[in-house]
Amino acid sequence: MKIVLSRSGVPIRLTPERMAHIGRRHPEMAGQEEKILETVTEPDLIQEGDAETKIGLKHYPKSPLTEKFCAVVYREVSERDGFVVTAYFCSRYAGKRRILWKR
Repeated sequence: MKIVLSRSGVPIRLTPERMAHIGRRHPEMAGQEEKILETVTEPDLIQEGDAETKIGLKHYPKSPLTEKFCAVVYREVSERDGFVVTAYFCSRYAGKRRILWKR
C-alpha cells in the first residue's frame, strides 16, 4: 500500500486492491501507479466529484494512449485518512464540475 499527501495535506491510500480494480476497469492504467500518486500530490486542478469525492487532474504530454489528463477520484474521509476510489486518462476535465482548486 502506498500513501501520499493530498493537496490539502490529507494522507491518501492507494491499496493493491484499488490498483487491481483500476486495472480491470481501465486497462490503460496498468503500470501507472506513479502517475496516479503524482496526480494526488501535485494536481493541476481539483474538481468536486460525486458523493463527497474530489477529482485530481494532471496533464501529461505522454501517456500509454496519447497526450492526456490523468484523473484520480479520491475521498478525504477525515483530516488523517483518505483513499483512491479510481483513476483514468481523459482528454479534458469536466467543464460542468465545480473547480475547487487550480494551479
